[in-house]
Amino acid sequence: MTNLQIAIFGVALIFVMTVAGSVMVYFFKNTINEKFNKIFLGFAAGVMIAASVWSLLIPAIDMSNNQGLAGWIPAAVGFVAGGLVLLGIDKLVPHFHVEGHVEEGLPSKLSMSSKLFLAMTIHNIPEGLAVGFAFGAAFLSGERAMFLAALGLAIGIGLQNFPEGAAVVLPLKKEYGNTNQAFGMGVISAVVEPIAAIIGILLAYYGAGGIMMPWLLAFAAGMMIYVTVEELIPEAHLGEHSDFGTWGLMIGFMVMMILDVALG
Repeated sequence: MTNLQIAIFGVALIFVMTVAGSVMVYFFKNTINEKFNKIFLGFAAGVMIAASVWSLLIPAIDMSNNQGLAGWIPAAVGFVAGGLVLLGIDKLVPHFHVEGHVEEGLPSKLSMSSKLFLAMTIHNIPEGLAVGFAFGAAFLSGERAMFLAALGLAIGIGLQNFPEGAAVVLPLKKEYGNTNQAFGMGVISAVVEPIAAIIGILLAYYGAGGIMMPWLLAFAAGMMIYVTVEELIPEAHLGEHSDFGTWGLMIGFMVMMILDVALG
């Protein structure tokens, strides 16, 4: 595969895996088994944490050092900025978290299904941007190793998108009372990821010119960690069987770490 083909495959993968997970709405009556759901949520959290460290923050620090900057400055500033942006989105955009039965954002007359959909969309944006920034950095460098590292990130996020896609469409099925409509909304929310990825590539390649890459990578890491700590980890440990969420997180972290080291 050429470098361009690797990038296309990686961006398409994160979309396809979310859609594949959404297909599970046709195989479950109502909800996923609680233990499996906690494993899935924990796995997603582990992948996000490992990806933020190995695929985003460490490369950001290395790039900063190569530019003659103190490596921790862009990493720290970008990381905090990413978290603050998602905090602002959380406070402004009306959305609903199913597992915790928590409604956030400004008061709104939107339907519950719309708020569920917005929650899914908010979650998908950081993942798409992270993949886009990683491939943007690869295009700037032109190095095969960078493309493979970005592909590893895409594979890791794709793996956690499958159970995540299943977990989010089932509540929509219950809300809508229509399986096809729930699946359609899952697909629409999945489209956000490749769009965000393409925006990330364009920002990195044309807007940053290499100088801003460390800041952008750290920014994506901050967004991903915010989502992980705000949503995935608490939801993986609600109620009984929290140890399933813990082991899911450890396995997800390990899988993403292996992917990054093996392909990086």
